[in-house]
Amino acid sequence: MKTGPEPIDVGEDAAPVEMLAAMFEAHDWTYEFVNDDEVCGEIPGSWTTYQLRGIWRKEDQVLQLLCLPEVRVPEAKKRAAYELLALVNEQLWLGHFDVWSQGGVLLYRHGLLVGNDGMLSLSAAQLAVETAISECDRFYPAFQFVLWGDKDAREALSAALVDAAGEA
Repeated sequence: MKTGPEPIDVGEDAAPVEMLAAMFEAHDWTYEFVNDDEVCGEIPGSWTTYQLRGIWRKEDQVLQLLCLPEVRVPEAKKRAAYELLALVNEQLWLGHFDVWSQGGVLLYRHGLLVGNDGMLSLSAAQLAVETAISECDRFYPAFQFVLWGDKDAREALSAALVDAAGEA
């Protein structure tokens, strides 16, 4: 579902939510405006389709990106998942993984500070979205190994990184 303003020229700087919408549009990804300050879309990854949400906080000049791989952490696996989160987050330069306390949903989260003009460049938007998807793809197997393969956190991370390094 594509709703909202007409597509913008993606070659320009734009308001953060509009820039993300233009990216979704350019890639023909499904998206919708939740409100004036939030856009939500679906992006195909290597392992699954990710829900990407962009939330603009004008008062802070921050665009928060949330990338959700549709993984829920069952209560019985929370301890192992949190141990894996700590190990995974050590590997990241930008953003971090988290589990929402309500519902146990796994997500990748990154906040982009936008300049005083409140505009986001296409290159910054592309880099942020590509990084979110890349990190979700890189660590998705590790979470699956812990949640469904009964591996401990270190084994799962090691196996996931070896598998990822072996792909061509």
